[in-house]
Amino acid sequence: MSVLTTPIAGAAGTAGAAPDAPAPAAVARGVVKVYGRGATAVRALDGADVVIPAGRLTAVMGPSGSGKSTLMHAMAGLDRVDEGSIRLGGTEVTGLSERQRTLLRRDRLGFVFQAFNLVPSLSAEENITLPLRLAGRTADRAWLDELVATLGLGDRLTHRPSELSGGQQQRVAVARALVTRPEIVFADEPTGNLDSRHGLALLAFLRRAARELGQTVVMVTHDPTAASFADRVVVLADGRVAGELTDPTVPTVLARMAGLEQQPAARAEV
Repeated sequence: MSVLTTPIAGAAGTAGAAPDAPAPAAVARGVVKVYGRGATAVRALDGADVVIPAGRLTAVMGPSGSGKSTLMHAMAGLDRVDEGSIRLGGTEVTGLSERQRTLLRRDRLGFVFQAFNLVPSLSAEENITLPLRLAGRTADRAWLDELVATLGLGDRLTHRPSELSGGQQQRVAVARALVTRPEIVFADEPTGNLDSRHGLALLAFLRRAARELGQTVVMVTHDPTAASFADRVVVLADGRVAGELTDPTVPTVLARMAGLEQQPAARAEV
């Protein structure tokens, strides 16, 4: 079964873009996600509107409880929403069945999580190519070799995860996310388990993937240094977009977040 697509009317002009601008990679409009019911209900997303440009590295930030991880999971088709619209390319995600969303994630998306989620019994190369095997596809050897060389994994391909350092495991996870040439890579705190050296190297690679390889990357992070590698930062507060930063730097990110964190925290992280 394939995931049907339909054109996005007016997508090229979304958010004030020029008429000949490329269509965005993803668009969320009026997204609401509520956990619980009655007096204990939590509105993790409360009418969020987000446009993700294609071929760019976008960071999503916000105080604890802002809904940044919930937004990423919703846009990636991992969680259903209660209201609103989410489109990936020409596909309306909110109307898909569970099977269609599974196929969407398998065939068109890549994921990098803080927990590496590698299969212990497989070698590094087998872990990298696992999404292709699950989809019944063969690896593009030139692309695989480029990923392996860029990420410095050439002498580790036969090693199992237990024989790799944390940094090497994360680089395997990144290669796995990119090996299918996905439309979008979603990265949730990808440097959280890495030391500073390996973390900076990973961020530099994600930025290169966007700027030189045209890969769209959406990265949830709480780290101003990580956000400074992005082309753009989307800031969430109380389940809504509270602002954006273009060409962010550590000082501009810190200043923007300082203003938000002065507000009273209303709920736990979601």
